[in-house]
Amino acid sequence: MVKNGTRLQSQVDDTQVIVVKTADSLDDLRCGGAPMVALDAERSGGAVDPGFAEGTLMGKRYVDDSGAELLVTKAGQGTLSIGATALSLKEAKPLPASD
Repeated sequence: MVKNGTRLQSQVDDTQVIVVKTADSLDDLRCGGAPMVALDAERSGGAVDPGFAEGTLMGKRYVDDSGAELLVTKAGQGTLSIGATALSLKEAKPLPASD
C-alpha cells in the first residue's frame, strides 16, 4: 500500500504528486492511463492516453471516493485516475463570513 508522503511521478508526462491521504485504491493509481511510479524509479515512457488527457494543475489536490488525496507538485498533460475512474479536483472550503 502507498504511504502518506510518498512522491510519485507519471511515466507518460511531467506530472508529479505527493500522497496526502492514502487509501487502498491508490494501488491502481494512474496518470495519463499509465501506472504511476516512485519519483526515483525508471520511467517507461510512452504517450498519454487520449481518454486521460485533461491534465493536472500545480498545487491542486485531487481526491477519490475512498478518501485518497494527492497534491500535485508538478503539472502535466495526463489525468490522474484510479483504474479507469478519474480523480476529482478537491474544492476549497468556503471561509466563514467576516461580518
